[in-house]
Amino acid sequence: MFLFFPTWRPLLSCERPAPGSSSVGRGQGPGPRLFSIISVRCCVSEERPRWFDVDGWDLPAMLALLAARQSGCDDPLRVRRAECTRRVVNLELNKDRDVQRIHGSGINTLDIDPVDGKYMLSGGSDGIIAIYDLENVTKKLQYTCKAICTVGRSHDHVHKYSVETVQWYPCDTGMFTSSSFDKTLKIWDTNRLLPAEVFSFEGTVYCHHMSPIATKHCLIAVGTKNPKVQLCDLKSGSCTHILQGHRGEILSVKWSPRYEHILVTASADSKVRIWDVRKASGSLLLLDQHNGEIAKSSSEAANTAHNGRVNGLCFTSDGLHLLTIGTDDRMRLWNSSTGHNTLELYSGGSDVNILAWIPDLGRTSVENDEPKGSAVGTSQSLIFQDDWSSSDEEN
Repeated sequence: MFLFFPTWRPLLSCERPAPGSSSVGRGQGPGPRLFSIISVRCCVSEERPRWFDVDGWDLPAMLALLAARQSGCDDPLRVRRAECTRRVVNLELNKDRDVQRIHGSGINTLDIDPVDGKYMLSGGSDGIIAIYDLENVTKKLQYTCKAICTVGRSHDHVHKYSVETVQWYPCDTGMFTSSSFDKTLKIWDTNRLLPAEVFSFEGTVYCHHMSPIATKHCLIAVGTKNPKVQLCDLKSGSCTHILQGHRGEILSVKWSPRYEHILVTASADSKVRIWDVRKASGSLLLLDQHNGEIAKSSSEAANTAHNGRVNGLCFTSDGLHLLTIGTDDRMRLWNSSTGHNTLELYSGGSDVNILAWIPDLGRTSVENDEPKGSAVGTSQSLIFQDDWSSSDEEN
């Protein structure tokens, strides 16, 4: 089990074999789980989501932390971290909630709509896409989340092969996207359950992502077997940009939740690149696990994020840090402004390639924990300073 920072929203998590592995199709691996209350990464082996819940309360310890915070003797973040840790430790399976089983094989991807948190998308290795209603309309203690519609095998526009990524449109649930091993990215009209646009690629599609905050562009980043990152424009209906720099297939792409033009890509070439899609000069940063120091051994290449394929990545909710995972059994936490490797953890397996860091809706301010007084941090942070980032300083 991989434990991340707890939050107050559900976490979607699943596991699938990496490209080139001995498993038959990436969707044939363990299926997903659906968590509530906290964010947690868990390896499982079923083909339907499950709900988790937590309970238990160490009242004396919590009161002591609150008293220390009130008196100014303790850092306010310590209370938050202690409560997060308590919730993780007391995590257990909730037997009162379940999700209807639709897929006949492994589930590769899940996404809960960011507007109301009411609807969930799922995509499986059988090519099927399902939409679930997560609301408990019966108000009973025990209930099952039902699928309200599916894009099944009998649908005229169903994906031919495994669905690798599904994502709701960030602004409303009237549209969602899906990408598949059939080399297509489809933009779906939710009400009609028909594709409004289809993007076709030369290579197998491994991943895609839409920016959750973009107001100045409608680009979808797509990672394929081709080492070039494709940017598809929803307005024009065509691939308008190509980002070159990687030398292997693109396994994960993520837009920054802090700066709408910042994109991060992970590849089979062991590298993670940070891009500003407005610039044609190449990537802004190339993450180095050694932070510019000489590699500890000859087997560890310089300017690489991991010693092997980089399977997955995700930003923290404030966009200040980036979490990556690779086939070297390591997870690393990076400062997204400086590219500094701040933390290394054992991931427990080389076939994990999906990460999710769900934002805390109750959060009202951004914790700016970037290094102060650092020459490196100051110079590198300038690449993100522009007209839209000034509002962060004013708040």
